[in-house]
Amino acid sequence: MDYYGPMSLYKSIAVLMLSGALGAQAQDTAPTVVAPPANSALDGSLFYQLLLGELTSQGGDPGTGYALLLDAARKTGDEQLYKRSVEIALQARSGESALQAARAWRLAQPASKEANRYVLQILIALNRLGDTVEPIKREIALTDASERSVLFNVLPNYFARANDKKLAAQVLEQALADQLASPTTGATAWTAIGRLRLAAADLPGTLEAARRGQALDASSEGPALLALALLSLSQPQAETLVHNYLAAKPLSDLRLEYVRVLLNTQRHSEAYEQLRIITTNQPDEAQAWLLRGTLELQDNRLSAAETSIRRYVDLITAKPPATSEERNRSLTQAYLLLAQIAEQRKDYAQAESWLAKISNAEDMVSAQSRRAAILARQGKLEEGRQLIRSLPERSPADARLKLSAEVQLLRDNKQYQAAYDLLGEALRGEPQDVNLLYDRATLAEKLDNAAEMERLLRQIMVIKPDYHHAYNALGYFFADRNIRLDEARQLVRKALEFAPGDPFIADSLGWVEFRSGNTAEALRILQEAYKKRPDAEIAAHLGEVLWSLGQRDQALSVWKEGRALNAENETLLETFKRLRVNP
Repeated sequence: MDYYGPMSLYKSIAVLMLSGALGAQAQDTAPTVVAPPANSALDGSLFYQLLLGELTSQGGDPGTGYALLLDAARKTGDEQLYKRSVEIALQARSGESALQAARAWRLAQPASKEANRYVLQILIALNRLGDTVEPIKREIALTDASERSVLFNVLPNYFARANDKKLAAQVLEQALADQLASPTTGATAWTAIGRLRLAAADLPGTLEAARRGQALDASSEGPALLALALLSLSQPQAETLVHNYLAAKPLSDLRLEYVRVLLNTQRHSEAYEQLRIITTNQPDEAQAWLLRGTLELQDNRLSAAETSIRRYVDLITAKPPATSEERNRSLTQAYLLLAQIAEQRKDYAQAESWLAKISNAEDMVSAQSRRAAILARQGKLEEGRQLIRSLPERSPADARLKLSAEVQLLRDNKQYQAAYDLLGEALRGEPQDVNLLYDRATLAEKLDNAAEMERLLRQIMVIKPDYHHAYNALGYFFADRNIRLDEARQLVRKALEFAPGDPFIADSLGWVEFRSGNTAEALRILQEAYKKRPDAEIAAHLGEVLWSLGQRDQALSVWKEGRALNAENETLLETFKRLRVNP
């Protein structure tokens, strides 16, 4: 369109209206007629139609303005006028009018992707999902073959606000029917369908989509991402797809996402193996070193943990993230872990030197908590408490962090009554806080106040029925004291309903079965739990079951592993004392 074409004048009108010139002129005198240039398709009549359309739209009569501008768009075939008429209808919340204008635009300019996209999005907004098949197919046809995979990744986003996600998935599958067998776009197409099925909570359908997509292209990331999402939702059948993808693309960043899923499901030994692969094949992957070091520290492998975390610090320092805030945050966790390692070695000076490197004010609670722990180990518990209490409180969240830090400090130093009383003070202000109630219940157990512990845990079950920790704690308490075992089993199984696969809850169930005389079942459950999460507490229980079965060598071996993991674990030490063993 030439410089003096209809849109040039239309834009001039818009500029004048924004400046208030036309508005003022309309109020004071009749607008001056501006004769269009000789080579313009916009005559005086059409000029005033545009002007009137804008004035009426902004003057509170969008219906008339819409009709005038749509008529002008049809006369000129101008894309911007069609778009403006759609916008006016949308601003007036007239979806049907917007759809009419968008369809007229598309009819006038069938090659316009923008017009087609407006039709598609308006149909979705009107919840007319069944009518979207044709515009989706048109969108595909208007997109170059080389860019269709990108389009398929975007299509599920269009349906983000659709009420019926299941229907949306069906519609998208129908629209993509011609693409689903293609070796070049099939995997991406199935991924798009799988994403909508996942949004509709159709987990079997999501798994099917992931499987079909991967069958077409094992190196496509989309099906593997769907599988990871399913895995995080306790769908173990999807894990094979993750393994298949990693076999096809061993250096993929998705492996680190797989590690996070494994960590979230307490499968630490498997997560560690994946981290070992990453740090071997991609030694500059900083985050993998930090996660590896964290797991090594949990397993009490102090030298290995220090090496891994120092490697992380070196990488971050050499190639810092984009912002100094991000850099400081990434290093804070490493410094805290290195301080913890030094503290466990009783090298308090080294621990303090690591803590001194933390400059981020938001992480000072963690740093001061470690300093307080160091003071407590040196017999200066009250100094440690004061250190935590002296921290500033910029928000209620800061106050809560300080409370948690002080309670943990007292608990770690076996000052159970003081910690119990401190939580009592906090609960006066927040009597329905389930986390505070739970912490106080566990301290009531330490103080041999079984009735209060049970009362608090049952109070939590009423306030928050899905708080699985409460069911597990009470069930384990009954089992450990060899009382009310049928009720203990019900409670622990209830906890597993809310947190399936949790190895610590499985440990409780194994202990219930052992106390109930179901030794073989107890052994099976505890072995599986220990495989998922090598932990001193689980080792104590598994070792005792093996010991009772006469498998003394195996029991001693497991107990030795448990002692290496945490030589100060109370359950482990009590087991050694009661059975008179010293692995």
